[in-house]
Amino acid sequence: MKTPLKILIVAALAALVVAAIALKNRSAPATESPVATATGGALPKLLDLGAGKCIPCKMMAPILEELKKEYADKFVTEFIDVWQDEAAGKKYGIEMIPTQIFFDATGKELFRHTGFYGKEDILNKWKELGVNIGTP
Repeated sequence: MKTPLKILIVAALAALVVAAIALKNRSAPATESPVATATGGALPKLLDLGAGKCIPCKMMAPILEELKKEYADKFVTEFIDVWQDEAAGKKYGIEMIPTQIFFDATGKELFRHTGFYGKEDILNKWKELGVNIGTP
C-alpha cells in the first residue's frame, strides 16, 4: 500500500473515532417526572438552569422568585445552579446559561430558551403552550 493511502485511511479512522465519542457524549433530550401537587394532580414546570454568579442569571433570580410565589398553583418554578451541580447541566444538555426549560404536567419538554427571559415573556410562553395561568 502506498503511503498517501495509508495516511488517508488513518485520518478517516481518527475522524470516525472522534465522531463516535462526540455522539456518545451528546445528551439525550431532557425528561422530567411530573410534579405532584397537594391535591394529587401534576403541574407543568419551569426549570431555570444557571449560576449564582452569572449576570443574566442574577437578573432572572427575582423574576423566578415572583413566579414561584404568584403562580405556585399553576406551575412549578425551579432553579438549578449548574456550577454547583455540574451533573444537572449534563443531564439537561446545557451549553449556555441561563437556560429555561418548560415541561408539561407529564414531564415532557415543551420548549427551551437560552439567555435572559423576562417575566412577561415567560407568562406569554406558558399561554402559547396552552397552560391556563390566569392571574396571580
